[in-house]
Amino acid sequence: MKKALLRALLCLLISFPVHSKILVARLEGVINPPVVSYLVRAIEQAEKSKVPLIIEIDTPGGLLESTRVVVMRILNASIPVITYVYPSGARAASAGLFLLEAGHIAVMAPGTHAGAAHPVAFGQRLSKVMGEKVTNDAVAFLRSIASERGRYHRFLDKMVLESKTLTARQMLKRRLINFIAKDHSELLLKLSEKKVRVSGKAYTFHRNDELVHFPMSFKEKFLHAISHPSVAYIMLVLGFYGLLFELSNPGLIFPGVVGFVLLVLGFYSLHVLPLNYAGVALILFSFLLFLLEVKITSHGLLGVGGAVSFFLGSLMLFDKVPRAMKPSMSIIVGLTILTAIFFFFVVVAGVLALRKRPVSGREGLVGERGRAKSRIVPGSEGWVFVHGERWRAVSDEEIEEGEEVEVVEVRGLTLKVRRISDDSA
Repeated sequence: MKKALLRALLCLLISFPVHSKILVARLEGVINPPVVSYLVRAIEQAEKSKVPLIIEIDTPGGLLESTRVVVMRILNASIPVITYVYPSGARAASAGLFLLEAGHIAVMAPGTHAGAAHPVAFGQRLSKVMGEKVTNDAVAFLRSIASERGRYHRFLDKMVLESKTLTARQMLKRRLINFIAKDHSELLLKLSEKKVRVSGKAYTFHRNDELVHFPMSFKEKFLHAISHPSVAYIMLVLGFYGLLFELSNPGLIFPGVVGFVLLVLGFYSLHVLPLNYAGVALILFSFLLFLLEVKITSHGLLGVGGAVSFFLGSLMLFDKVPRAMKPSMSIIVGLTILTAIFFFFVVVAGVLALRKRPVSGREGLVGERGRAKSRIVPGSEGWVFVHGERWRAVSDEEIEEGEEVEVVEVRGLTLKVRRISDDSA
């Protein structure tokens, strides 16, 4: 009887679902310092809670030095780290491949790809020898990561040396990942079939484990958002706008302050996307040409030159970064057209303002019409009513009281007028 009771209790315990938590962090976009801060915090939180961590990956790459920080933290983590390229259509390109291989368990969703990990020298030109050193260092780094996880394959070298790319199925065929999972349910199901030993402790996964998402802080979200290449480019252009308006109209203050803040944020972003100083010079030169167009009559030649310089500078600004990390061509063309149109209207408005007849002051009285309030004879003064005011007036012809007159000259507080004949009236 006791044996039967114990057997029933044991079966009940075995059938009772084991429930634990898994922390989930999301890597989306360029790998940069804000992302590094976020992923390191996620690993530290997982270690503190003593739970596994899943890092979802969808990245075009980023800074290799920033990637090294995260990879080293994963390799020395005291809890299992599962790297998961998710969802379908995502990628672990360039530096993302290093993160994928660093996980204790590497997983990809169907329809994803990884590779193209050839290092790019941002913002500088490397000699052939130095370029080879950087490339060989990246090859050795990736090889050591994959060997540590038991997933090294010779094709990994080609993914760095020749920028080769593989789909999820091709990665699995070469055993560069552990398995393919289309969603979190399938991921947990396949993880439940595996045991991972980290720092001498065995971790077991269960298909009903709870996934707890670890969010970015506001600071990390903000810095990551402004590090996007298109956002960085727009901030740089708007920053130049603000400073240009402040220099053109000293004392406005607001455009200068906003422009300076945007420039600082833009240059912060450029430690992720280093700029080409030739592109910066062309953009600055374009604003100089636009400013001269306002000051000098060039019949639009300076404006056209400014638009061309602005467009070429925008193309050259990020020419050292991979295509996936460059600002889109639509944004560059759009800003160029908007800049040219804006300065064109500024120039047109300035020309029209210069040609417009003055409506105030001494010059504004010339050409105004009024009526004589007294008889005016040559050599003596009389009175006229012009522009709603009574003025002392002189004339080279005799004007009778009540006749309509026109101002031809202003002499201090005296107006010189002439009679308006019936024909001219």
